[in-house]
Amino acid sequence: MQIFKTPNFDFVRWRWHAIVLSLVIIGIGMAKIATQGMPLGVEFEGGTIVILKFEQPPDVGRIRDALAAGIPGGGEAVVQRYGTADQNQVSIRTSSVGAEEGSDLSRTADTVVKTLQGANLGKFTTENTRIVGPIVGEQLRKQGTMATILALAGILVYIGLRFQFSFAIGAVVATIHDLLVTLAFLSFFNYDLTLNVIAAILTITGYSVNDTIVVFDRVRENMRSMRRDRLDQIVNVAVNQTLARTIITAGTTLLSVVALYLFGGEVLAGFAFTMLVGIISGTYSTVFIAAAIAIIIQGGRPMKGQAAPVSTAAPERKRRARAS
Repeated sequence: MQIFKTPNFDFVRWRWHAIVLSLVIIGIGMAKIATQGMPLGVEFEGGTIVILKFEQPPDVGRIRDALAAGIPGGGEAVVQRYGTADQNQVSIRTSSVGAEEGSDLSRTADTVVKTLQGANLGKFTTENTRIVGPIVGEQLRKQGTMATILALAGILVYIGLRFQFSFAIGAVVATIHDLLVTLAFLSFFNYDLTLNVIAAILTITGYSVNDTIVVFDRVRENMRSMRRDRLDQIVNVAVNQTLARTIITAGTTLLSVVALYLFGGEVLAGFAFTMLVGIISGTYSTVFIAAAIAIIIQGGRPMKGQAAPVSTAAPERKRRARAS
């Protein structure tokens, strides 16, 4: 499928503008996380989530008031609609307190249900209950962090061996860029950091690196026929040559993710949103960030196996010497 006949966009020219834009977004997002914290899902923070289905449309305000009056610390419970409006479902999340024992973990859910039953809020049934103790939440948080770090380390080693170290640094910086941009947007839109979100983040890592490797592979091929061209020219040609492939891949993946976001329900909303932001950021970083970082690190020096770029000043000096 041919989208562009002969694209010749000067992407490398805008590398500093792209880097500044990314730094602004990441800076605002990290400042928000530092001041307000990153909302953690029940898997990491520990606690209880109870999903209730009412016969009539529920009054979320009355549910909050009933929990605040009937349960110690109930005023801090997170109450929000769950699913579509016609399902009449409510999600209630409370923090887990005390020792991590089976009876203690289930007691909170029972207390929530009994409190709302006595508040005359209408008939309802318990659809689902998720309970995670604080110790398990801490273990999951450490494992999620370690999985992300190991993924980045593996990417650095793989690309460093297959290409050159400056390319490896560019790929890792681009991947970290995608993770930070994704976390920033999760914070902007108040999504919890859950296991589903961590799974999406690791998926984004692989997606972003795959796109980046395609461009770097084309750069390596072009260096054989453009041995005396500058690295930024070689990179620009490579990005233009893979542009149609990048757009088709990102576009088809986005269609699937948008469908998942619109019709996947509350359970998959965080996963789909993370993937949506990550795919856009990954495509952007492939075009503007990864190769730009490699160019900056290389600093005008020829790559391994590449001849030094032809200087227009040398022939001019020889011509003047002959004239004199």
